[in-house]
Amino acid sequence: MIFDYTVVWDSLPLYFAGLLETLRLLGISLFIGLLLAVPLALMRVSRRAAVNLPAWLYTYVIRGTPMLVQLFLIYYGLAQFAVVRESIFWPWLSSASFCACLAFAINTSAYTAEIIAGSLKTTPAGEIEAARAMGMSRSLMYRRILLPSALRRALPQYSNEVIMMLQTTSLASIVTLIDITGAARAVNAQYYLPFEAYITAGAFYLCLTFILVRLFKLAERRWLGYMAPRKG
Repeated sequence: MIFDYTVVWDSLPLYFAGLLETLRLLGISLFIGLLLAVPLALMRVSRRAAVNLPAWLYTYVIRGTPMLVQLFLIYYGLAQFAVVRESIFWPWLSSASFCACLAFAINTSAYTAEIIAGSLKTTPAGEIEAARAMGMSRSLMYRRILLPSALRRALPQYSNEVIMMLQTTSLASIVTLIDITGAARAVNAQYYLPFEAYITAGAFYLCLTFILVRLFKLAERRWLGYMAPRKG
């Protein structure tokens, strides 16, 4: 078998357009997901059942169902209801791009909320005692001490979630979006060369993964350097 480099070269503009779409989906989804995850995480660590239970149920349902099912429910499922089609939200819900971002954001918010909640629960007791000794209120303590500390310590776990979300964005091609995987599907459909099409897509994902890993390593070195063991 001979690898057809000509097809790959000629298709690069399509792959780069898919790359931009993938980055757009990833960026929007992570941004909205993180905004949702922070209050959900605070609810998850609450001792009040009325506050904790809804957040637990949300994260349990989202993490317990496949991402593909969630995407299909939002993009295809909602359209079967007349009340949705006649609502003011239909121009957005009829958009494949909006539905994909919404599904990805909901999915990552559940996982990220559990990551942040776990980090909050493992906050060193000394930090809490120091904040109380300074006379901080509970809300001020969370805003200035606990939440920033938890977000820093959650970086290693969150980096894994970001990488997983990058791979998850490949599902967007199923709802007609031309991301990296969508570009590979288009190339395969045109030239009937699945090996060249998907190997190229895999190379793009590998490069993105490498860049994201390096960025998170730099962030960890910057914000978690104080946790590194000191040399005697």
